[in-house]
Amino acid sequence: MADQPGFWDVEERLKAISAKGDPLETLSATVDFEIFRPVLKKTLKRADPSRGGRPGFDPVLKFKMLVLQTMHGLSLEQTEYLVRDRLSWMRFCGLSLGDAVPDANTLWDFREALIRAKALERVFARLDAAIDAAGYTPMGGQIVDATLVCAPKQRNRQDEKAAIKAGRIPEDWQDKPAKLRQKDRDARWTVKFAKARKKEDGTTHTDIAIPTFGYKNHVSIDRRHGIIRKHMTTDAAAHDGARLREGLVDKANLASYVWADTAYRSQENERYLADHGMTSRIHRKKPKGKPMPAHIKRGNATKSKVRAAVEHVFGRQKGGGALFIRTIGIKRAAAAMTMANLVYNMRRWCWLDGRRVPA
Repeated sequence: MADQPGFWDVEERLKAISAKGDPLETLSATVDFEIFRPVLKKTLKRADPSRGGRPGFDPVLKFKMLVLQTMHGLSLEQTEYLVRDRLSWMRFCGLSLGDAVPDANTLWDFREALIRAKALERVFARLDAAIDAAGYTPMGGQIVDATLVCAPKQRNRQDEKAAIKAGRIPEDWQDKPAKLRQKDRDARWTVKFAKARKKEDGTTHTDIAIPTFGYKNHVSIDRRHGIIRKHMTTDAAAHDGARLREGLVDKANLASYVWADTAYRSQENERYLADHGMTSRIHRKKPKGKPMPAHIKRGNATKSKVRAAVEHVFGRQKGGGALFIRTIGIKRAAAAMTMANLVYNMRRWCWLDGRRVPA
């Protein structure tokens, strides 16, 4: 019978993983997860030690598992399994082969506690302060945009849809609590139009309308470093432009310029930016019934070269992060998007550090 693996065998395997370049090791070296401990501890109910029982899992450990879940677009069950299975994930969480691993139910309860205490916003603020202290002060102006994030589609009748839109619970659901728990009454349908490309003869295809059910992740990134500084979550049907005046603009940015697409162009937004000492670089709209003037077209094209940077954020979240809402309700959706924005900022911080020339 082959010898059982010992401590030194595991150490050698981890050394080999490090030699290949473990991104989680880089993340641990960049982000001090202990800065989140005070916030995380406040969300947990203190058990009475006189009653005995096994001590609860470390909150930083559970938070790291939520980070892993978000990084890879996993369910809580998949996250539990892979932390048990992968040595690099164990090391990131500070676990050894003999340590107990929080199960999916424990992670669910922890995440629910974070949502109830609104702790994720404070965690986001602590990370932003740490990034700022590392030398990545928000500067260069900011870019504002939003992206649709899909949620499980709801199959409802027309009368049920009308009741939900009116803010009521459909009558058939009121005496069915199990069904009500599975119905997302916060998400909304919207239609996204994909711009058609020109044909070889110069004509264009018809724009494609894509119905989408879910939510929106609204973000503001600083132009210089590409870090998400402000964010918010709404249903998918919410208008992008109105969010600009609801705290989405980062007033701490050292430059006054604000870039955004035409959805944010309005007299209210232009007044809001001017009143707060900011300079609008928002795309201008095409006049109704008239062709786009050449100078406005050139101006929009120049702005697009800057504004395109925000698409990289959404591409990273929906690509490697596979951002998708798996839960019911806007509070849990907001938690998922806040975690996605947190993880993006962590990885961006690692990338920015990697570009620095060693002293």
